[in-house]
Amino acid sequence: MMIEINNISENALCCTLPPPAELSKQQRWWAFADSLQALPEIAEVVVGMNNVTAFTHYGTDLITLSGSLKEIWERTQAGHHQGRHVDIPVVYGGEFGEDLAEIAAFHGITTAEVIARHTAPTYTVFMMGFQPGFPYLGGLPENLHTPRRAVPRASVPAGSVGIGGAQTGMYPFASPGGWQIIGRTFAPLFQAAAMPPTLLNAGDTVRFVVERIEK
Repeated sequence: MMIEINNISENALCCTLPPPAELSKQQRWWAFADSLQALPEIAEVVVGMNNVTAFTHYGTDLITLSGSLKEIWERTQAGHHQGRHVDIPVVYGGEFGEDLAEIAAFHGITTAEVIARHTAPTYTVFMMGFQPGFPYLGGLPENLHTPRRAVPRASVPAGSVGIGGAQTGMYPFASPGGWQIIGRTFAPLFQAAAMPPTLLNAGDTVRFVVERIEK
């Protein structure tokens, strides 16, 4: 499984694998990122979904470094990073889960079955996403995979729990978004004064717990 490396700026290399994103791949990415962070040429490493971006110090020879990264990748094994486990209480349906009925209709099941399927697995945080504290969670049952909304909403409330394709996640802040919203959590996903400020981090595991179901 060979990575592709592309320079995306004068001081950044993006390392990628072909889709799909899988837990075993992410575990290897986390181990790879740990190795890169120890290199003197590297200023910062950011793990994405099925990729890692390495930001270098000014003046680093990216061609030489690219060769080194490929060698490091070849000897990197998937780690067994053990993050924290966090239970997330969710209010499903009603005004908090505007798309719950639509998802049920899409799959030909009841809203209760959508909730049962969503709360059954233990998810893993593959990466932290487009907002501070937004977790992209791997492990959504295939029978809940649902396309994003054809027309995104101009504003999705903070705490919204949604499904986007093969993943589920939570919005720490109100923002535009196209995920299918099935519920809302009032757990503090991001607190600027806390250390760390995010409730979740890559490698953590999550279970969704029903707080209540709205009609």
